[in-house]
Amino acid sequence: MDDDLRLSSNDWTDGVALLVLRLGLAWFMFLWAAHKIITPGQYQQLARHFDKVDLSLWQVYLAGGLQIALCLCVAVGIFRYASYSALLIMHFFTVLRRWERFIDPFALNDRGFPINRNPVIDLAVLGAFIALVLLIRRDHLSLGGWLNRHHRKAWWH
Repeated sequence: MDDDLRLSSNDWTDGVALLVLRLGLAWFMFLWAAHKIITPGQYQQLARHFDKVDLSLWQVYLAGGLQIALCLCVAVGIFRYASYSALLIMHFFTVLRRWERFIDPFALNDRGFPINRNPVIDLAVLGAFIALVLLIRRDHLSLGGWLNRHHRKAWWH
């Protein structure tokens, strides 16, 4: 009997829930990473404005490429501790850069548009990343989980 079929119904439920969470978070971060490749000039301007650093085009492309690779690792669930944690840390850095906008989540601009809505969304995503990392051992439907069931104590899980 295949090991995947021996998972309890709770393990299957946990695995499906974490699969949905993992794919959603990987897609969320992938979109930001892909835009670094598509519109690198925009990210040069953002780095200059927010971080006060000048990045070359190749640095933006390299950052985007590395982030895309991490997103793919998260999507399939390989190198889970490293890849999930790396995306969590990247997103935490984004949240830290916007912390002052959390103080007034209901602020409106002069046309009545909410201006601090996206940072509040960032907090929900941060919570989802933390949950994903904390639940790695229940991520049974990932490639790392499958490999771990077949090869206990494997370095790639």
